[in-house]
Amino acid sequence: MRHAPIPPKLFIENRKRLCARLAPNSLVIVHANDIPPMNSDGTLPMVANSDLFYLSGIEQEETILMLAPDAFDEKLREVLFIRYASDHLKVWEGAKHSKQEASKISGVKTVKWMSELPTVLRQLMCEAEHVYLNSNEHTRAVVDVESRDMRSTRWLMRRFPLHDYCRLAPLMHELRVVKSPAEIDLLKKACGITRKAFLRVLKKVKPGRWEHEIEAEFAHEFIRNRARFAYTPIIAAGANSNVLHYIANDQQMKNGNVLLLDVGASYANYNADLTRTVPVNGRFSRRQKQVYNAVLRVVRAMIDAARPGVFHRDWQQQSQALMNEELLGLGLLKRSDIKKQDPDNPACRKYFMHGLGHPLGLDVHDVGLLRKPFAPGWVLTVEPGIYIPEEGFGVRLENDIVVTDGAPIDLMADIPIEAAEIEELMAK
Repeated sequence: MRHAPIPPKLFIENRKRLCARLAPNSLVIVHANDIPPMNSDGTLPMVANSDLFYLSGIEQEETILMLAPDAFDEKLREVLFIRYASDHLKVWEGAKHSKQEASKISGVKTVKWMSELPTVLRQLMCEAEHVYLNSNEHTRAVVDVESRDMRSTRWLMRRFPLHDYCRLAPLMHELRVVKSPAEIDLLKKACGITRKAFLRVLKKVKPGRWEHEIEAEFAHEFIRNRARFAYTPIIAAGANSNVLHYIANDQQMKNGNVLLLDVGASYANYNADLTRTVPVNGRFSRRQKQVYNAVLRVVRAMIDAARPGVFHRDWQQQSQALMNEELLGLGLLKRSDIKKQDPDNPACRKYFMHGLGHPLGLDVHDVGLLRKPFAPGWVLTVEPGIYIPEEGFGVRLENDIVVTDGAPIDLMADIPIEAAEIEELMAK
């Protein structure tokens, strides 16, 4: 692992919270992700399974966590299975976790090699009545490739067809959407690294530079701080700033352009998600500043509106009503456009066509039950934008916040966002 060690208390507490929600005589099985294949004999870096990491802190392939709180053998109530590192494997890939290391990271006392899995699995399955298995139940997921979790599910159901199989995902979504203080500290770390990178980048943006050069500056700062990109970065100059998920990052920045930067650091698998829009030549034009400040007013208002008891749907609708008024002031909408709008397709969607924000955590679009109201401990992005293709530029701004019993905490409050402050820093 690249990041500093995390005290195992976080993972121990997460397992306790999950086990408290299980039916009696239950067994939970969570797998590591596969290593993604590439062309020829190549592979891509493995991305840690978020649920496995949440419950164990383990980021190694071919790992299985089993939880059986009511198992007769107390030593089998938490079992972690890991890959054995043969001498051959150590030569080609390096060391893997020893049993002692895996136990130290996770706080799981019983750690076994994968070769011991069949015997233990059969013993626990014969005792269990309910078996909780994992799957990707994010509402926006496109699942075309079968995961290790799903292969295991089919295998188990063939061999043990009479058990009561249950969905683990709803329980994990309920747990993970509320961040503990330790998790919020890790998110703050990711936001702090993102801040360092953004301040570095402000010194590098100027006409004639290329989008990919700016991407490289982010990479430099992230890597030197033991982090990585939380997602494929968006470095979008000029008209590219109107493309919501622009990732080519291969165009030259020109005088008069804005540069939209949607970039975040991932530290210890916890993700930051920042968007800023800056003037390539260091000074916003009058029109660019008008649009910028309109977006910023919506950011400010919607951060304050993220309170316990508010539903995501209503929060989104409130932002659309505010955006309608801002677009009126910018001359992009007429009052008649708003009067005749379809409530399900408000007038502002011509220029603000995406969601206001999403849960954030171990996944950038983190799991969470959006049919439930916000509660203390939720971490959300707030990211309105105005995109004007006919004028050749778009503006999006984004901060990450924590919902509390009172006013939300802005995790990016120390990252410059006021237009004048951006210009001042670029002038230096």
